[in-house]
Amino acid sequence: MEIPTLEIDAGPGPGTVRAALVWGLELPGCAPTRAVPAYIAELLGRVRAAGEGFFDPARRAAVRGMLRHGRFKPSGRSKPASEYLLAAALGGDFPLVNPAVDANNAVSLESGYPASIFDLELTGPSLCLRRGREGESYVFNPSGQVIGIEDLLCVCRREGERWVPCGNPVKDSMATKTRESTRAVVAVIYAPAGESAAHLEAAARRFSSLLAAECGASGAGWRLA
Repeated sequence: MEIPTLEIDAGPGPGTVRAALVWGLELPGCAPTRAVPAYIAELLGRVRAAGEGFFDPARRAAVRGMLRHGRFKPSGRSKPASEYLLAAALGGDFPLVNPAVDANNAVSLESGYPASIFDLELTGPSLCLRRGREGESYVFNPSGQVIGIEDLLCVCRREGERWVPCGNPVKDSMATKTRESTRAVVAVIYAPAGESAAHLEAAARRFSSLLAAECGASGAGWRLA
């Protein structure tokens, strides 16, 4: 399987974001999670001990600022996925899906940065990060609910000559989500450009190590975009 790449569009907006690309190849599959992994139990313990203060307020504000652009406002149902995960952890309903998605959610919660994860076979190896355009949207859950992504940062997959949106820091597309048969994944961690690269690097390194140790990927790696 080809190592994926991420291109950042030079148009208005993406200069506010710094991204990390993470991948895991040759997975044994992505069977549903049946029990809380030890590393997530440990993380949830730390989160619940700290409460809302687990997130640095400055980082929370910077992440929202990274998403705020044009018509898009990062609040309510459109808040960053990292904030949703914090609320779920404190509410006792942290989502467990499969090993790869669990690793994605754990890294997002621990770092405070939203992240997207995709089935690499469904996206293909070439990805682009840009702002959503007028009228763009996609289905994000099995019920068929749609999210409009105009002005929102979005990851796109190549389809012929077009870049087709498949993920963003709020909700990812059903079209490229992991499945039980998934054998390779690619993920994007979104961080504010004004923050130190060291924190993003640590998150990407942690993500890569979890894909190897907890998900069984024989080829895992990361790079800053």
